[in-house]
Amino acid sequence: MSRPLVALSIAGSDPSGGAGIQADLKTFSALGVYGTTVVTALTAQSTQGVTGIHPVPPQFVAEQIGTLLADVRVDVIKIGMLSSAPIIQVVTDFLAGLPRDGGDPHLRVVLDPVMVSTSGFRLLDDDAVAAMRRLVPFASVITPNLHEAAVLVGQDVARDPAAMRAQAHAMREHGARRVLVKGGHLVGDGATDLWFGQDGEHLLHARRVPTRNTHGTGCSLSAAIACFAPRRDTWLEAVIAAKGWLTGALQAADSLDIGRGPGPVHHFYELWPA
Repeated sequence: MSRPLVALSIAGSDPSGGAGIQADLKTFSALGVYGTTVVTALTAQSTQGVTGIHPVPPQFVAEQIGTLLADVRVDVIKIGMLSSAPIIQVVTDFLAGLPRDGGDPHLRVVLDPVMVSTSGFRLLDDDAVAAMRRLVPFASVITPNLHEAAVLVGQDVARDPAAMRAQAHAMREHGARRVLVKGGHLVGDGATDLWFGQDGEHLLHARRVPTRNTHGTGCSLSAAIACFAPRRDTWLEAVIAAKGWLTGALQAADSLDIGRGPGPVHHFYELWPA
């Protein structure tokens, strides 16, 4: 029996189970990958929003990483909410120490630069933005949404694909190796993401799924990209596969009926009985 792929999620905890490390573990499991975690923050949140954040001490984040990787072989890493400059520095130091192949980290690293929740709660300290920019070059790919891309490049939020393209180019100029700018918040019936990497630039169009249950879509997409990356020939192919899986999870989201606010996507729509 072959050994399963092992993914590591470095992220915060969501008690409602829709985002953060809980969403990452569900995504890993749904896609046949064994999940491990390093917790960076505890949050008090539900489907109706975030009310508080308790960061894990940076030295303990470092201890979690060191203890885990001294024992467990990891194939791919997904990074989510880091919440403070000292925690970001711990993760930057860890990634900077990884072997690199042609500039890329030897381990595939997907960075979802979580800064603001869908409900508008700030998830990243003001003084941590500069630290996040320094972390970006150490990832294989970054997956900002429109608001996060704007913060990273110090510009207004993009309102069309042309502005998304300009911001993706700016991120590449500042050291990002590959960028997926998620355009789900653009006005219109469709959802257009922009991919920009060594293999060129691609607009990825999808029909918007008519559901309010979108909690954790960003976390789940980046985790899915991490799962598909070792199984596809290119990062773009991994992104396309992840988007296809997430569309199915969104289409099945209403069947869960979790909470009174925007609920989670259905990570196990292909596995649970109808």
